[in-house]
Amino acid sequence: MTRSGSCLCDSVQYTVEGDPVIVAHCHCVDCQKQSGAGHATGAMFKVENFKVSGNLSKYKNTSNNSNEVTRAFCPSCGSLIYSCNDKMTDFITVPLGTFEDGNQFVPEVAIFSRNKKKWDDMDEALHIFNTQPDWKPQS
Repeated sequence: MTRSGSCLCDSVQYTVEGDPVIVAHCHCVDCQKQSGAGHATGAMFKVENFKVSGNLSKYKNTSNNSNEVTRAFCPSCGSLIYSCNDKMTDFITVPLGTFEDGNQFVPEVAIFSRNKKKWDDMDEALHIFNTQPDWKPQS
């Protein structure tokens, strides 16, 4: 299955093949600041299945777990297109809101729930982790 998406101004377009490895809500402070919300929600895919066209700018920072996180975004409208980190180089995470049909995804986990804002409701049916779980997807 091929899925597609774009930034707000349509300057950046992407396609991704296959199903996500996992779909997660992240409540870490960096994701809260990046999204401007209580959490960010993304689907993780193998890098080799992701194709992007258009100009991207990148921002890198070091997370509390000492991972170098790269966020790629549209330099015109600021939409986040994907994020990745140096501890899982074979995978990228794509924000659900940028997909043409983001309703096809179902979040499975919530991570960094210790940072959840009291006004950000969390589905108790999710697998909830206080921090980053000790898990790494299979390449």
